[in-house]
Amino acid sequence: MDESAIKAFIEETFTWLHSHPELSYEEHETTAQLKKILSKEQIRLLELPLATGAVAEIGDGSKPVIALRADIDALPIEEDMGLSYASRFKGKMHACGHDFHTAAVLGAALLLKEKASSLPGRVRIVFQPAEEAPGGAQKVLETGVLDEAQAIFAIHTSPLLPVGSLGLSPGPVMAAVDSFILRFQGKGCHAAHPDRGVDIIPLIAHFISMAQTIVSRNSNPFAANLLSITRVEAGNTWNVLPETAELDGTARSLTLEDRLLIKDRLYALARGAADAFGASVAIDWHQGPPPTINDAFWTEFVLDTAGKQGFILQEAPKSLGGEDFSYYQEKLPGVFASIGTGLSAPNHSPEFRADPAALLPAAKFLAAIAEGALRKLAT
Repeated sequence: MDESAIKAFIEETFTWLHSHPELSYEEHETTAQLKKILSKEQIRLLELPLATGAVAEIGDGSKPVIALRADIDALPIEEDMGLSYASRFKGKMHACGHDFHTAAVLGAALLLKEKASSLPGRVRIVFQPAEEAPGGAQKVLETGVLDEAQAIFAIHTSPLLPVGSLGLSPGPVMAAVDSFILRFQGKGCHAAHPDRGVDIIPLIAHFISMAQTIVSRNSNPFAANLLSITRVEAGNTWNVLPETAELDGTARSLTLEDRLLIKDRLYALARGAADAFGASVAIDWHQGPPPTINDAFWTEFVLDTAGKQGFILQEAPKSLGGEDFSYYQEKLPGVFASIGTGLSAPNHSPEFRADPAALLPAAKFLAAIAEGALRKLAT
């Protein structure tokens, strides 16, 4: 394909992907469509034990090896945009731009295929399932398909940046994301006789107030940390003191040190509050993705490439949202860049929209990164 044909093709593919959203680990039709396209374009697919998702390879059998990653899953959100290519599936929507990422990386693959014989190494094209789960990155890593890779690159749509701009910074750009459930156990009794029980209502009220001091009084005031209690459930009637209470929440941080600090302090405060009131507490802590930390060397390379491609460069809009691309960055150097897809409603909104006009520039940018990274590693 020439460039104009690639532009038309990836825009068509983007609209198909947007209208056919599939949730994490359910991306069977998406996977089949991608494999069909890659096979037709004679881009070799790697045989891997993945139920959904795919990995392709372009280039000869030699080293070095680098990777481009796209995520392919959608969100359980009802679309409210009125697009001609709106989601056909009720309650499912590509509200985070994964359809854009997939089409752009596919476009990069088509551009790289045109010069496959001259590439000084191999490019692995990762179409990853279940980023929103999260954890699809771990499934890909478990196959060993990236064991040889020396660097990995990805983009993410940004509704904060206009088309033609790129947000990128070295260091942490997205947060480690953890969640927790606290189950407090007291002793229920009649509301008229609180002395005969262990009232957990004032206990959880005190705990919620204390939990907010973990960030404000234990971490550096200039650090970007967050702890939120997001669900509280206790009791079911007006004249009974409940026996149990359950709290959900999330903790987010940009460094591994702060991640451990928040967890340790939460455990200490929860257990201390329970002891003080004569109650007990059980804590379930779920560790999500680590912080997304851009490699300094490769960030400089990507910024230089983006400038040569004509992008307007901006500092990355940092977020305490999470991204499972960080699992790759634990294993090999990686760069996660925010690409301007037009000002719109936020990601994960039913009114989010990525402008297809940004697709070809994104594809050319990713192809240039892949080729340039191979040449840099090969020298």
